[in-house]
Amino acid sequence: MSRLKLFFLSLFFPCLSLSASSPSLTGEGWQSSEGSFDGERLSLAGESPLSTSTDACTSILAGSRATTDGSVITSHTCDSWYRTWMKMQPAADYPRDTVVSVWDGRMHTRSASDRSGMKELGTIPQARHTFRYLDTAYPCLNEHQLAMGETTFSGRDTLRNPDGLFRIEELQRIAMERCTTAREAIRLMGRLIKEYGYGDSGECLTIADPHEAWYFEVLGEGPKKIGGVWAAVRIPDDHVAVSANVCRIGRLDLSDPDHYMASDNVRDVARRLGLWDGKSEFSFWRAYAGENYFHEVKNYSTREHFILSQLAPSLCLSDTVEELPLSVRPDSLVSPRRVSELLASYYEGTPLSVSCRLDSLAKQGAAFADGKNVSAFNPWLRPDDINAMAAVLRDSTLRNVRTVSVPWCAYSTVIQCRAFLPDSIGGVAWLALDNPGQSPRFPIFSGTKKLPALLATCGQHGYDEGTALWRYRRANRLATVRWAKYRKLLEPQRDYFLQKAEREQDFVVRGLVSPTDYTADFFAATVMRWDDLYRTLWDKCWTGF
Repeated sequence: MSRLKLFFLSLFFPCLSLSASSPSLTGEGWQSSEGSFDGERLSLAGESPLSTSTDACTSILAGSRATTDGSVITSHTCDSWYRTWMKMQPAADYPRDTVVSVWDGRMHTRSASDRSGMKELGTIPQARHTFRYLDTAYPCLNEHQLAMGETTFSGRDTLRNPDGLFRIEELQRIAMERCTTAREAIRLMGRLIKEYGYGDSGECLTIADPHEAWYFEVLGEGPKKIGGVWAAVRIPDDHVAVSANVCRIGRLDLSDPDHYMASDNVRDVARRLGLWDGKSEFSFWRAYAGENYFHEVKNYSTREHFILSQLAPSLCLSDTVEELPLSVRPDSLVSPRRVSELLASYYEGTPLSVSCRLDSLAKQGAAFADGKNVSAFNPWLRPDDINAMAAVLRDSTLRNVRTVSVPWCAYSTVIQCRAFLPDSIGGVAWLALDNPGQSPRFPIFSGTKKLPALLATCGQHGYDEGTALWRYRRANRLATVRWAKYRKLLEPQRDYFLQKAEREQDFVVRGLVSPTDYTADFFAATVMRWDDLYRTLWDKCWTGF
């Protein structure tokens, strides 16, 4: 019996052993091309063994002259076990001398009213008026078209000070409540960090408004100092940028405040902590991170290089240099649909594609190859499964490559900010729950006042058909079982809604339907379509998997 055939039998009959000398199939000690995997860590709460704080999000940012319609775009894949409930928090007015709490733990709650696991870290004075905003795990869009994406890059461990008041999501929340532009948000967050301290790991925010796109990175300034250090770079209007869990800002020209901002201690902290000699040219990423999460002296890793190369292939960007540019001019203008496609990517058709590599290896002598593909292979195989296949196929070079889209994604956004439209419809977040490589997107506008009831409860705490997450996830997971076959059912449905979004924008612009009603109708259509897909896939699987 061939080793590949034995492997497939072992998927359904776990008692079968490949051989006593086969590498461990549990994933222990697995080293991928974008991080490590330390074995099974699944919990009843749904914790993924594949997602870590340094391998968890992707964001694409585009200036107004780099996009097809003149919008400024930011985006975010929230790739970890974070809450999927969301709410349009209404604008509010407060009396003088009111304070507002700053929290930790809110990203793992079941609903807006749930306080389980939350800890009040302190209070700050409340603003007299706060703006309406879309309250996701990382708050992302307000009524004035201020928008944000987020990725974690950790940085040097010696910089973190947990006694700082603010975690990144709370900085975002306060900025969404109080600011109307990206510059204003950066300055406010800088003041809050200086006064109350930053207590999180290294973070990047990709901040957009109808006119500008900014790349903001922040870290603590060491265990002995309550404060923080940060830098922000304006992305040229005709450029695109990518953040994917690596500190990327390099040179800072603070004599050009139109394009650069930074904390007043940005160089002093590096010198005090021995991270910069004070003589060579100062580089933010070299001082405060020094490497990517694979411990390479680079300001990028696979996803940054892949996406920038997809958007600007004419640059022939090398993946062997230490530093890639923070932003590039794309070869062609970028649309929200193109950003969605990149966030859905799993490197198909490139040497990075693990599923394509497995398919090719299997065809070289596998009993289960049908001449076209091996249906059990999919782009999102777990590292322990890839480890097992490497043993079966006797290929020690087969390694996991972290894809842009991942099945442990909580939600993802592609946000347009449009200066040529009123704020209420100019800002729109195209949102998908679960794997962005499979799920459809639906719109939530700056002027949307209420969200559908299915979005009010988090789906991360267990299977629950009363949550929006599982109305997509159950069909997505079934499709993954035989992806080569079932993608033909799922992908046309996913792409239909991208086309629908482009086709129907004028309905909202012309005032034929309110933002709130259009959000509800569009969302309901996606849920109904994925409910039908779920039933169809079960019918297809009636003889088994």
